[in-house]
Amino acid sequence: MIAIKRMFDAYLDEMQTITILLPHSYHHGSSSAFYIHDGNENIPLVIKEKIPLADSVKYICHTTFRPDIGKMYPVLDEHGGKTDLQIGAVIRTTEFDQSFSYAGDDLGVTLLPDKTLFKIWAPTSTQVKLKLWNKDDGAPELRVMHRGDKGVWSIEVDGSLELYRYSFLVCINLEWREAADPYAKAVTANGKSGVIVNLEKTRRTKQVLPGFDHPCDAVIYETHVRDLTIHPASGVIHKGKYLGAAELDTKSPSGEATGLSYIKNLGITHIEFLPFHDFEGVDELDPLKEYNWGYNPVHFNVPDGSYSLDPNDPYKRISELKQLISAVHSQGLRVIMDAVYNHVYIREKSPFEQIVPGYYFRHDADGLPSNGTGVGNDFASERAMARKFIVDSVRYWMEEFHLDGLRFDLMGILDIGTMQAVRKKVDEIDHSALIIGEGWDLNTPIPNEEKASIGNQAKIPRIGQFNDWFRDTIKGSTFNLYDRGYALGNERYTESAKQVMAGSIGIGKRKTGLFLEPAQSVNYVESHDNHTLWDKMEACGQDSIEKRHRLATSMVLLAQGIPFLHSGQEFFRTKRGTGNSYRSPDDVNWLDWELRDANLENVRYIQGILSIRRSHQAFRLPNTSLIRTHMSFSPQPPPVIGYTLSDVGMFGKWTTIAAFFNPSLDKKSAELPGEGDWKILADGKQASAEPIGVLTGKSAELPPCSLLIAVR
Repeated sequence: MIAIKRMFDAYLDEMQTITILLPHSYHHGSSSAFYIHDGNENIPLVIKEKIPLADSVKYICHTTFRPDIGKMYPVLDEHGGKTDLQIGAVIRTTEFDQSFSYAGDDLGVTLLPDKTLFKIWAPTSTQVKLKLWNKDDGAPELRVMHRGDKGVWSIEVDGSLELYRYSFLVCINLEWREAADPYAKAVTANGKSGVIVNLEKTRRTKQVLPGFDHPCDAVIYETHVRDLTIHPASGVIHKGKYLGAAELDTKSPSGEATGLSYIKNLGITHIEFLPFHDFEGVDELDPLKEYNWGYNPVHFNVPDGSYSLDPNDPYKRISELKQLISAVHSQGLRVIMDAVYNHVYIREKSPFEQIVPGYYFRHDADGLPSNGTGVGNDFASERAMARKFIVDSVRYWMEEFHLDGLRFDLMGILDIGTMQAVRKKVDEIDHSALIIGEGWDLNTPIPNEEKASIGNQAKIPRIGQFNDWFRDTIKGSTFNLYDRGYALGNERYTESAKQVMAGSIGIGKRKTGLFLEPAQSVNYVESHDNHTLWDKMEACGQDSIEKRHRLATSMVLLAQGIPFLHSGQEFFRTKRGTGNSYRSPDDVNWLDWELRDANLENVRYIQGILSIRRSHQAFRLPNTSLIRTHMSFSPQPPPVIGYTLSDVGMFGKWTTIAAFFNPSLDKKSAELPGEGDWKILADGKQASAEPIGVLTGKSAELPPCSLLIAVR
């Protein structure tokens, strides 16, 4: 490599546009001519624009010569000064993507019986080396890699290098950088370096699961590997670990089921785990010292070691997570992974930024990293190789770990094209797999029409969106702690409550809704984010908290669409008023099994509501047309809501279903849709798929803060 002392800076910002910055301290920032040396001669640059800056002068130049990215070129000025041509904004151009997009599925490491293959996409590098440590952790060995098409560097090493550690050294703009493999499947404790493993040793046969016909048949239960079992009364041996969450037949001191067996008994279909990919914020070698939800992604294709019994063993975390997923499947339940592809923990230290600086992250009009995520960086999913990484990663998790779905954190940061590609790839593996995400409209520099947000839901029809309209209507605003929603007695939300109970698709006089189809609506009032429903009610000084909490949770489960429960919501989970517990102690975040035991009556009630939803498809109609055909709202005095599911005998054993909701503190009377005897499935105290009583006459009494489901 030619050594160059930089007198000024020159950047390739487009394939034939070079931006030069001459500092005022160098010839007063003045030069009337610039040249690029192509290896044989100096080629003049055409100065198109000269812009004075605070400490330098910017020259925007055009060249008839097209530099070959990945090679080093000197740039000279009229004074004889010299610098190297650095890679600038060119990597964020469409032309760059078209020139260097790589379609192969072999990036990272391929371990074979007699050799090991390494590939890394690093088109802007002038040199790349593989750094290898043998299993005995001796001095590392450096091997020169070779550049191929599309900027992919590769090397083939004789022999199986199982359990060798490795990293890559890349030389960009005359600077050597060391980085982990973005495609790494295993790492050392705390992710210091990648490790080569034979995944065949961890493979398990995927179990046959009960049939799952439509997303609206799902009931999602969100939990955290550690929260689920860390409480002293969980009855789990391996508390806070993958294997602890996999334990069956665990019980609290009172003899009630806990953990996975409890979730199975509750009646849900899908467990959504908060991120279990490798994340920062917890020392894997001393995990109980710190707590973190897991939204600090580092190695996207590696399970986190803090949940492993031995984070020093690269195989353990993989095999233990697979054992957990297998245990969930053994109960007839499915697994959703919380996927955090919208950002990385620290942009500057991430393998993406180290290997191809400036490519994988969005920048604003001033060239600064954008921050729609609120954590300092936005992943540029719209770029070809960034999108490819996400799709490749999703495919890996789906195939290798037998996932049944993904939940995309801050999905509104990602672009529509990427989410469409994800849905297509997932369909190739498992068409029934759920994809849901947070479609918030965030301030990131891609056009609004390209964001995978709720506003663009029509372009991503088979992807569910967390429905903040439902949440804020039933509970009250998440961002105003003291705003009370419909279930908290706020009558002004009555009409909105009707719409969200119908799947937010537009019903009655409202011809359009938030979504085109009910499967796009993930209905919830509580998640890991923000205050729990109980804590919000307490902060509001709410009366009849338990009754209102029961009413709100039941509305989630009885609404058209996909219901979503935060773990412990069914037994009044509290975080003692903490609104953002992402790194709060265990005693704030854990599932308190003693609290569960104290509220078994409410748990049984929610189990009953779930059994009602499961027993009749009219509560989970699969499309908008059926909802508008069979669901209608009756004129009840506000704030009472009453709806009828008519002519639904083809969906279950009841031909007519009437549901009523009374969020007020007063006893109300509701008019039934027709005379005759009605069987009661649920009232304010009991809920069951089998009738618990009989109604006669034209009206029904609704106690304060209660619901009624009657059928015939």
